[in-house]
Amino acid sequence: MEGFAGDGADMRAYAEELRATFMRMQEEAPEMHEKARAVQVTEKSEDGLIAATVSARGDLVRLDIDPRIYRRPDSRLLADAITATVHRATAKARDQVIDLFAPLIPAERMKAHLDGDLEAILEHMAAQMLGKR
Repeated sequence: MEGFAGDGADMRAYAEELRATFMRMQEEAPEMHEKARAVQVTEKSEDGLIAATVSARGDLVRLDIDPRIYRRPDSRLLADAITATVHRATAKARDQVIDLFAPLIPAERMKAHLDGDLEAILEHMAAQMLGKR
């Protein structure tokens, strides 16, 4: 492999690690996947008048707005509070999914995967192959 700094033993060790991880994933991933799919997080706004529930993917599942919110008829403030509450719930749901998969996938790699950060994923893989874990 061009640019590979290690020897064959490093590459074999990395391949064995990948194989072992793959085998564990085959065994454990279905149950973890079901647990991750079941993740729902509810977060309340700072004033407690808004509650947003999101799924593991950050999809809004439920939005509850206390009628007392109408005492302050400021649509921009309401929209900002809803957005902030949903974002906090989404971040917590994401963290729960990362924690669920932690036994199989390192947190940084899982974050990169969830963020769609292909560059970070490839950099991590290259570092492992080069023995720079």
